[in-house]
Amino acid sequence: MKTANKTVSAERLVKDALEKAKFFADYHIFNFLNEEGALKKAREIDAKIKKGEKVGRLAGVPYALKDNFLSPEGETTASAHILQGFKSPITATAVAKLEAEGAIMIGRANLDAFAHGSSTENSYFGPTSNAFDKTRVAGGSSGGSAVAVALDIVEFATGTDTGGSIRQPASFNGVYGFKPTFGTISRYGVVAMASSTDCIGFFTKTPEDMDLLMSITSGQDSKDLTTLPDYYNDNTGAGSGDSGASSLAPVVTGLASSIAPVVANAPKSPDSCARIGIIKDFDNDSVNPEIRQALKKKCDDLKKKGHKIVELSMPNLKYALAAYYIIVPAEVASNLSRYDGIRYGFRSDKSKDLDALYNNTRNEGFMPENKRRIMIGNFVLSSGFYDAYFLKAAKARTLIIKEYEAAFKKCDFILTPVSPNLAFKIGEKVDDPVSMYLEDVMSVPLNLAGIPGLTVPAGKSKEGLPVGLQLIGPRRSDKSLIEFAKELR
Repeated sequence: MKTANKTVSAERLVKDALEKAKFFADYHIFNFLNEEGALKKAREIDAKIKKGEKVGRLAGVPYALKDNFLSPEGETTASAHILQGFKSPITATAVAKLEAEGAIMIGRANLDAFAHGSSTENSYFGPTSNAFDKTRVAGGSSGGSAVAVALDIVEFATGTDTGGSIRQPASFNGVYGFKPTFGTISRYGVVAMASSTDCIGFFTKTPEDMDLLMSITSGQDSKDLTTLPDYYNDNTGAGSGDSGASSLAPVVTGLASSIAPVVANAPKSPDSCARIGIIKDFDNDSVNPEIRQALKKKCDDLKKKGHKIVELSMPNLKYALAAYYIIVPAEVASNLSRYDGIRYGFRSDKSKDLDALYNNTRNEGFMPENKRRIMIGNFVLSSGFYDAYFLKAAKARTLIIKEYEAAFKKCDFILTPVSPNLAFKIGEKVDDPVSMYLEDVMSVPLNLAGIPGLTVPAGKSKEGLPVGLQLIGPRRSDKSLIEFAKELR
């Protein structure tokens, strides 16, 4: 990652990033460019370097901030009409940690409104184009962040992943995208979608950059009681209390004992080989043939390096999508109830009384996909349907968690496609919500289970579209997972 120093100024790095952002303006990557604020911070960093003062590990590094992270610069809109005009009085914990190390936010990246979507077409401000084909979607919901990194505008970008919203756009745009173990990075100051599955993560160009960002932002936060103690920066990179994760610690003997750190392309001894699980339930005609071929090639490459491929049967994963689209809308309906036109953001001017104000503000302020999820969520939580839908989905979630725990007793990591398809055409699925939801079939199980997943680039299709694969590990195996990604290059 290129940082500012005595020969390369932070101001130059920021100016270059802003120029690129403007050059690619027709991709609609940013909702807001932080030109004045970014240049001011860059000059402050340059002044410190000139004086010989200490600067952070990300000194002068430009980055894109997904527009659902709160910070004082510009308006935090979550790409939703109902939040237009909202200026945050606080800064998200993850943002504060990045900027304490000298990172400079150059702009707020576009997303599906409130992160509801898989294509960034549900943004109130319009869709973001794919970095490799402007007629295709960027993926979602963190589409703007993924494209900002893919087009080399910034060194990294923040994202949120509730059901694949980092990993899928990373796959569609040929970059690394990481969803950590649930609770690894504080969610304080990030607009909530579904509180039990939301994760903060990043887009980068290399695993090394991802490791650096994780080491900076991981750790417990008193403002977010779901955060875990900082296991990421301990000596093992793995927790001792989660099923499966402890097997990755170097102090444990066996096949997994030396997974972290592995050296790419180095000869492997039997004790340094990893067991890579392949889910046979995902190997079917619904998956694009070029994605299946990319998976096979990666497996062949890993075998040549001495790693072992283990076939897994995980039949309960077929319930994941249905469970996800019951649990998540229920939490969405709860989290979006606060947007009423009274406290902040957009307020309808067509109202004669308080009830009409609520109704009109929410009707005008929310996108169709927001309304759809609110209605589904209220339905599955309503009297008479809670037991029939929400409770059953919660039980299915437990089955999925246990199935992953059983799988990680047989293997160290799992390698799967991220999505059954390559980036699709803009407008192709926007009027077919079921087809859009099916894009998440391979990504949502990880969020239900709370385990980490990393998208790794795996070549390109015949049409020149990026193909990505998903490397999955047990809870708290995040550091080992990122280290092992070097084997897949």
